[in-house]
Amino acid sequence: MTRLLVVDDEQDIRYLFQCELEEEGYHVDAAGSAAEAERFLRENRYDLVVLDIQIGGDNGLAMLQDIIGRQKDLPVILCTAFSCYKEDFSSWLADGYVVKSSDLSELKSEIQRVLTKKGKLPSSGRPN
Repeated sequence: MTRLLVVDDEQDIRYLFQCELEEEGYHVDAAGSAAEAERFLRENRYDLVVLDIQIGGDNGLAMLQDIIGRQKDLPVILCTAFSCYKEDFSSWLADGYVVKSSDLSELKSEIQRVLTKKGKLPSSGRPN
């Protein structure tokens, strides 16, 4: 089964993402802080991370760099309410970038695009 980690400090967003992505056939873990995300990453293997840029008092871009430093083959999609971060050079390290919305169609498409590009989805284009 394709495993995703969602990292966002807003509980409602985590719940929405987790429910919708599980309906798509993914196994989803959700972390509310950088520390919790780091624990999940140590204890599990993921196919992709959906990472908020502002995680409470933590910096998602610093976490992105940390993930790349430890697991360079793990794709990361930045998901933020602030479109201005797309111009930040640090965000260019991510495999994808979406602006948060209650309509998750853009996020779902980006997840599928990145997983397909990285060879982490079967040829059907659906999670296994």
